Order: sequence, then structure tokens, then C-alpha cells
Amino acid sequence: MSLGFVMLVHADLDRASQVARYWVENGCPVVIHIDRKVSDAAAKAFAKTLSDLDTVRFAPRFNCGWGTWSLVKATQVASEMMLKEFPHLNHIALASGSCLPLRPVVEMIEYLSEHPRVDFIESVTVEDVPWTIGGLHQERFTLRFPFSWKTHRKAFDAYVRLQRRFGVQRRIPKGIEPHLGSQWWCLTRETLSGILEHPRRRQLDRYFRRVWIPDESYFQSIARIVSRQVESRTLTLSKFDLQGKPYVFYDDHLQHLRKSDCFMARKIWPRADRLYDAFLAPAERAPRKTEPNPQKIDRVFSLAAERQAFGRPGLYMQSRFPKDDWKIAKTAAPYSVFQGFTELFEDFEQWLAQRTGARVHGNLFDWTKVSFEGGARVVEGGLPASVNLRDSNPRAFLTNLIWNSRGQRQCFQYGPYDRQDINPLIFWDDNAHLSVISGAWAIKLFRSKDLDFNAKRREAAWMQSVEDDFLSNLRKAGLPARVRIWTLADFIADPMEYLQEILNEIEPNTPRRLAEAPRMVDLTGFGLFLQQLKNAGMKPYLTGDFPIDGESTEVKAALSKPYLVKADR
Repeated sequence: MSLGFVMLVHADLDRASQVARYWVENGCPVVIHIDRKVSDAAAKAFAKTLSDLDTVRFAPRFNCGWGTWSLVKATQVASEMMLKEFPHLNHIALASGSCLPLRPVVEMIEYLSEHPRVDFIESVTVEDVPWTIGGLHQERFTLRFPFSWKTHRKAFDAYVRLQRRFGVQRRIPKGIEPHLGSQWWCLTRETLSGILEHPRRRQLDRYFRRVWIPDESYFQSIARIVSRQVESRTLTLSKFDLQGKPYVFYDDHLQHLRKSDCFMARKIWPRADRLYDAFLAPAERAPRKTEPNPQKIDRVFSLAAERQAFGRPGLYMQSRFPKDDWKIAKTAAPYSVFQGFTELFEDFEQWLAQRTGARVHGNLFDWTKVSFEGGARVVEGGLPASVNLRDSNPRAFLTNLIWNSRGQRQCFQYGPYDRQDINPLIFWDDNAHLSVISGAWAIKLFRSKDLDFNAKRREAAWMQSVEDDFLSNLRKAGLPARVRIWTLADFIADPMEYLQEILNEIEPNTPRRLAEAPRMVDLTGFGLFLQQLKNAGMKPYLTGDFPIDGESTEVKAALSKPYLVKADR
């Protein structure tokens, strides 16, 4: 015999029994500690399933709590039994009931026989540990922690604050430099005996009893003073998320686990039948001498951590709600927002849809209606054209529209006469492409037959105020949204060039020279209308320098030409 396993079991006893049997039948004795919280009846039934195996032992039971000394005590007692009952072992590995061997035991035995004096235990100084969670770093060794963080959180926090307030500092035992690392180690018999039989063990146990999460520091620290050679890594694949919780492996992780070449993995979902069937099957090939290399799958965990932190762009959920200042897209795909185009061009929506193949909606955020393309009442994802639903959460309304229809470019019209609740989202969204013709709202008032001049003047003042605030925020430096802004006068001076820019942006991979622009509305008398607003005390400055009836050379030429150019061949 050269390898034995100490198992800490507290749940899913059927799986723990399956793994223990696998190890014993492959020549490795097992000592099992069953958490005292497991009922006596369940513990007896579990022991009975292994009663036919001669090299299984059961250690005295303790009530174990997360992050408490009880886990170290259970490990000590079980390890002492292992050393006493099986004196010919060279290495002892610590495992949990949710661990699973990833390679045949014979490969692990051969690997350890090639490293007979090496202790595989992750052990790094406190200053070099980047993964500590909860704000306790060096303090875990200089404060006292008599209360469980899991079960007595208020008492735990209150006692920490009290010690900080009065400057309480524990003295670290002489000769001990605190180290941290994974709980799951594989130590030589000599090193494990040196830890358990250390002449200062009583003093060390008394100190570590009040350290926070001592199962990650007790063996890791003492091994440094008794071991001949520490290999600061573990042979067990164990990964943690951003909150310090272990990743759970499921059936669909089979290939990732194989790729790691680690000898064991934790934490395995108890109903992952495919994993247990695959890894506990008899070995059918010659032993490999591959070095364990969990870095092979580190990218998977990096992507998982990124997904956990930021979610998927455009997919909002209770557990991951993006903030405005996060430098990620707030929606799932690029989309275009047009302001002033339907006022200036007739049938602009239909023209744009035909030119680009995009889905072009009307004013989605009009106060009185939701204008989906073609007057649709419901679009992808069951999103209805409901004003009440939209107004209850405009942000969710837009992000759902983009998420549900990703794969097809979405475009919609917007204006100062629409609800402005969506502005913060589109300002801070990388996927937002805004094209704004400022002052174009005046065309809508000019052509209105339902309002007298005084009403138009009041509406003009209100719309200009809303659009001015919109543009002021849109021009702020650092906003990720992509923005184009023209005054009405500037756009009319050369509409073909500006429309070409917009089409190239929507279809960057298939640029086509614009041959025909949409038909512009009749603006005869529009310049006079703007002058009348000025005479009434309301200056429409956002329209740009628009002369009376467009009598300037540039504007008059722009209004009269047919917007046809020769297409590229």
C-alpha cells in the first residue's frame, strides 16, 4: 500500500460510498469521518454499505461547521486513525464526499511513487493570496473568531468590529508564518505525522482554533516547518467563483474535467450520473504519466467569472443587473435611433427597410401608442404594443425587443414629443447608434392642420427645450453611444452624403453607393413659418440657419434637386 484517503462526509452518502468503494477496490484504504449532523440511522446504513471492505475505517464523529475548527479536528482524528491502522502508507490524501477521481487510482499511485518525498499542498503567504473574500486578510490571523460566520453572522461581525475598535491583536506563535491554500491536500506520511505529533501541537491548536477558516491555514502553515519538500499545488481540481463559492461540476463538464488531467475534482453534483459512470469505470488503457494541469481549463473559469460578474450583454435578470457606468453593452445587438427623419422625408421607414433589410419601427415611445413595424400588435418574444407595459419599465421594454430579435437590425424613430425615460439607457449603450436632425420637430408643427399659430408656438418652445436637453446630454464626453447630429439646415444642404453614412453604418460589410434618396416633404413656406415663430418671441435655434422660404443658394438648390446620383458598377 502506498496511498490512503481520508474522507470528510456530510451529505449524499450514496455517492460517498460509491467513491470509497472504488478507492478500496483499487488498493487504497479509506478512513471516513461522518458529520455528527448526519442522523445515526443514516450513518449506520452508510457504514453497512461498506461493511464488506476490510480497509475501511470510521473515525469518531464531530459536529462540523463551515470555517470552524471542527473541520480541522475531524481531519486530525481521521488522519491519526489512518496512520495507526495502515502503517505502510507513503501518502495520505484528504477528500470530501463530493470528490470524484478523474484518473485511475493506479496513475495517481505511480505519480506519487515518482515523488516519494513531495507534499502536494497549496500553501502561499497571506500577502500573495488574491482570492480571500469578505474583507479579512491578515486579520484572520490576528483577531479571534469564536462565532461561526455561517450560523451567527451578527455576533461574528459585531465581535470583529469590537476587536478593531479596541485594537486587539493576537500574537502569532513563534516560528509560524501564516499560509493559506486549498483544504484538499496530499501529504507524505512523514509530514502528516510531523504535524500531528508536533511538540508544540497543543499551543498551535489553541491558536488556530480561533483563526477564521482554519481548515485553509492549519495544515498549510505547519507543513512549511515540518516538510522536506512542499509542492505548493493540489492534485484536486477545485475552483471558486467571485464570491468564494466552489464551482459545481455537472454532466456537461465531462470533457473539461478530462482535459484538466487532475487526479480528483471537487465539487461534483450528486446526480451527475454521467460523470460517476465515466470516471469510476474500470481502467481500460495503459496508465498515463501526464502532469496534472488545471490551467488547461482556466479560460473556462475565467469566462464563467466574467459571465457571473457582468452577465450577457442585453440579458437582464434578477441576479445580474448592469450599471450605467459599466463599460459593457446594455443591449444584445446594435440598433439605430432616428430623430427628425420621418418629419423630413416621406415614407422614410419603408425606404430604410427596403434599402437595408432592417426592421424599421415607428415611434416606439410615443406618449399614446407603440408603433411597431407594419402596425404589429405583438413582436418576437411575445412583446406587445402596450403603452402601459412599456411605461412600467421602458428600459426593459427596449432591451427585451433587442434581445428577442437579435440577428436582425432594429431601428426606431424618436423625438422630443416622445417619452424621454429611455435616454439614460441609449446614452450609455455601446450598441446605440443615434442619428439626429435637430430642429426637425418644427416641420411637424409647420404641417399640422389641427393647431392654431399660438398653440404651435407653445409646442415649439416645449419641443425645443426637450431636444436641447437631449442634445446637451448626448454631447457629453465619454458616452459610449455612437452619435451623429446635424441641424436641419445642414442636413438639407447635402442629404445624400449623410444618408450614405447611415447606410454604411447599418451595412458595413456590404457597402453600396446610394442611388436614390427618399422623397423630401414639401417645405414651401417653412422658412416663413420659422420667421413667424421668431417674431412671436420664440427663436427656433436648433434648426440652424434656415432662411425664409429657403431662398439662400445652398438651401434652395438642396430643396430643388431630385437626389439621384449614378450608381457604382
